[in-house]
Amino acid sequence: MSSNPVPPLPKRSSLASRRAPSAVKKLAPSENGSGAPPANGNASKPTSPNQSTGERTVKKLRLSKALTIPEGTTISDACRRMAARRVDAVLLTDSNGLLSGIVTDKDISTRVIAEGLRPEQTVISKVMTRNPVFVMADTLAIEALQKMVQGKFRHLPVVENGEVIAMLDITKCLYDAISRMEKAAEQGSAIAAAVEGVERQWGSNFSAAPTAFIETLREKMFKPSLSSIVTENLKVAVVSPSDPVYVATKKMREFRVNAVIIITGSKPQGILTSKDVLMRVVAQNLSPELTLVEKGDDPKP
Repeated sequence: MSSNPVPPLPKRSSLASRRAPSAVKKLAPSENGSGAPPANGNASKPTSPNQSTGERTVKKLRLSKALTIPEGTTISDACRRMAARRVDAVLLTDSNGLLSGIVTDKDISTRVIAEGLRPEQTVISKVMTRNPVFVMADTLAIEALQKMVQGKFRHLPVVENGEVIAMLDITKCLYDAISRMEKAAEQGSAIAAAVEGVERQWGSNFSAAPTAFIETLREKMFKPSLSSIVTENLKVAVVSPSDPVYVATKKMREFRVNAVIIITGSKPQGILTSKDVLMRVVAQNLSPELTLVEKGDDPKP
């Protein structure tokens, strides 16, 4: 564990300095706080090479204002407020107004519905992840993305001057990374043109070995396939349209995923995500045991 000091953290949407040391301890498996500390071993303010390299920082991304509610709020009320704001994560504060935890749509599915808890009778602090991992506003976007990938969570509170100023969703970091990849691809178009030029120049006089080499180079650089990123032993959680939402959430918990595929025979009929469970079931006061997955799924996956 690194000995770097943890920055004092905030009131209300904030992490108090007395809580900061525990922000890096091992936590129960969840979305934010997956049981392992961040990549650098702590949650302290990182160095800022971005000023010299011109790299995009977290603050320059399109951040979302964090929804913050008291930790004594019931889960059903919290879900209604999340649905009203169209967000899939919420920050919680204790009786002193200090940030005490985070709850996501995945927590609602796997820690509430899959466990048979009653949302209207259970306070949200019972399922929250305490002392969530966070990033500073001047953290590089790519570093924030690495932290989320390595920690296996999708949301991070963003802290600036000791105050939580926003919630960072992994998609914002992915958009930034994809934008960089697109720029790199544009720069690489000259290489692609050069490869094609070599092929045309050599024509039929080009031996088999160099031809195979160039084709391999082309495939690796310009034609990546899903098979190159999806492992063969990947397990997919599936349910039938007649299964209740409760069964779907148990599958999510078992496979440690955020969504299940709805299958009829061997044909996909839809997809049900943890966000669907939050927005279309819990927030609508529907019974997970009586509501079928086909009622809350996306019919066009």
